[in-house]
Amino acid sequence: MIAHLAALFGLVFPFGNILGPLVVWLARRDESQFVGDQAKEALNFNITVALGALACFVLLWVLIGILLFAPLVLYWLVMTIIAAAKASEGIRYHYPFALRLVT
Repeated sequence: MIAHLAALFGLVFPFGNILGPLVVWLARRDESQFVGDQAKEALNFNITVALGALACFVLLWVLIGILLFAPLVLYWLVMTIIAAAKASEGIRYHYPFALRLVT
C-alpha cells in the first residue's frame, strides 16, 4: 500500500510520483516479494503517467494539452487510490494501460 501511496509525493515535489515508488522499491524489494512487486508496478505506472504528462506539455502549443492533462491527472489519482486499497487487502494490483519499463 505504501508503494502506491508514495506516488502522491508528486503532488508536493517535482517528480515525486516517480521518486516515491522508486525509493520504496529499492528499500523493500528484498524484504518482501509482494511489496517489491507492487512498488515496481507503481513505478511503472507513474513513469507512464509522466510520459503522458510530457506529451500533454508538448501539446500545449496547440492548446489540446490542457484538455488532455486534466483527465490524465484525475485518472492518475483514482488509479493510485484503487491500487492502494487493493494492496492493503493483500491483492496484487496491475494498473491498466501501464508500460512495463522496469522489470
